[in-house]
Order: sequence, then C-alpha cells, then structure tokens
Amino acid sequence: MFRHSIRTLLVSLCALTAASQAAPALALAAPADPHPQQAARALHAQTLTDLTTAMKGEAFAHASYSLFGTQADGAAHAAIGRLFRTTAQTELNEHLHEAATLAGVVGTNAANLRQAIKGETYEHQVMYRGFATQARQDGDTKAAELFTEIAADEGHHRDAFRTALAAVTSGHGTVPAPSAAKTVAVPAGLPQVSAARTKTNLDTAMHGEALAYAKYMLFAAQAKQTGNPALARLWEGTAAVELHEHFAGEAVLAGRVGTTKANLNKAITGERSEATTIYPGFAKQATAVGDTAAASYFRNTAADEARHAAAFQAALNQLR
Repeated sequence: MFRHSIRTLLVSLCALTAASQAAPALALAAPADPHPQQAARALHAQTLTDLTTAMKGEAFAHASYSLFGTQADGAAHAAIGRLFRTTAQTELNEHLHEAATLAGVVGTNAANLRQAIKGETYEHQVMYRGFATQARQDGDTKAAELFTEIAADEGHHRDAFRTALAAVTSGHGTVPAPSAAKTVAVPAGLPQVSAARTKTNLDTAMHGEALAYAKYMLFAAQAKQTGNPALARLWEGTAAVELHEHFAGEAVLAGRVGTTKANLNKAITGERSEATTIYPGFAKQATAVGDTAAASYFRNTAADEARHAAAFQAALNQLR
C-alpha cells in the first residue's frame, strides 16, 4: 500500500526483481488537528464505518505479514521475508495512520483512555467470555482456555487504564506500569480448532487485537507529544501484549501461518480483493455523500493494494 512521492524499492527475488514502491518508516504520530474527533463527526456515518473497516483490515494485514515475514526467513526466503515486512510497515505506518486521522481516532489523553476502557470492558465482560463459552460447547477446549485467559487480561488492561485516567484527569496519583508481554511464537501449522464458529470467533478476535495494537501505538505517540512518558509506556506495553501475546496465540490456534507459498497466496487474495472490490466500493460511497478526502484515500489505497498484489505474485512466481 504505497503512495504519492514514496520512493521505489526494488525487491530482489533471486533471479527475478519485483518492483514494489515502499513507504518510509513513519512514526505513528497523533493528528495535527487538535480536535480530530470533532472533524470526524462531519463525515457521513457510512464513511466512518468504512474507515473503521479499513483500519481493521490494515492492522490485520500488518500483524499477519509480520508473522509471514518471520516464516519466510526461517524457510530461507530472505527476500520474501523483507517484502512481507516492508509491506507490513506500510500497512501500519501509512495507510492505517491516514485512515485513523480521517476518522478522528486520536483525541486527548483522557479521551483515548476512555475509548480504550470502553473497548477493554466489552472484550473482558462480553466478547471473550462469550467466545469461551461457545468454544467449550463446540469441543474446542484450547480456544476456550485461551479466550478465558485473554478475557482476564483485558480486565487487567481496563483497570490499568482506569487508574491512568484518574491520574490524568485529577493530576494526582501515578500511571501504572504495563504488564510484560509473553511473546508467543507462531510456527507454520494447521488450525488447532474444528468448529466453524470457533474459527469465525478467532478471526474476529485477531482483527480486534491487531487494531488495538495499532490504536494504542497512536495513543502512545499522543501521550509522548503531550509530555506524558509514563502514559506512553503504558500504551506501548499494552499494545505489545495485544500483538505479541493475544494476536499471536490466536494465530497459532487459527493456523494463520502456513508455508511461504500459502502465505503469499493468502496475501495476494486479500490485496486483490481490496484493490478491485473493497476500496473502490468505499470510494464510490464516500464520493456519493461528498466525503472527498476519504474517497481520495480509498482510491489511492486501492492502487497501492494492486501494487502489493503484483509484488506478492512476482514472489510467488519465483517460488514455482
């Protein structure tokens, strides 16, 4: 997903060179608009919904491609590993960042904490507990155990954010230190669950964890910019748990990572769908309601996705 004046990176794939434009390693900074959420409210409701869908897709691609890159490295496909990692960073640092700015995701430190508390409360009290019950009913005990564990973690996150919010709003007390992430390795493998419902719930959960990571990194940048390094550390530490522990654990059970060839095929399918159907559809809807900036974002992203698909296809052709 590469755009405008972004330089071209030539990815060497053995004898084949696949051209792929790459985004620079941008910092996940907060929007320059001091009231981004007010600006976002001027967008049509459907545009905001589409931007949220886009952010979930970009965050999920970032998390997945990072894992695919690690797998490719281990399979002695170093150039493909670099391609996955470069693309993953573009998904996070460019496209998700721009969608978040348009949607007004980042607010004040207090607003960001309230947003996170709401999300963590839902996951703790409703989503993961429900997923655990369903997995247990369907005989997927490993998933039930993981969902139960993550539900408890999200409750701890909520409590830490509540304490931080009290400190931020009152000027008294301290922001708690984050929990350390227990990094989960994700080897290539088949799904470890059998029920279709569990597989669907794992997909929903992975999208949520990937998005939480991305949003919390944006919130960390906002905290740094406003002179609250302790809050930034809490955001970053919690983000690491969401990505390297929760998303990774769910990816193991879902069989998210396959062979290098399988991973490239997954990436090609996803990128082509976004390039030809999802983002053009979003652009058409945004244009129809007069949200021109969002429409431009969707069109540009669609073009980027097509280039990603071509780069991944070139890599796959070299493997055959």
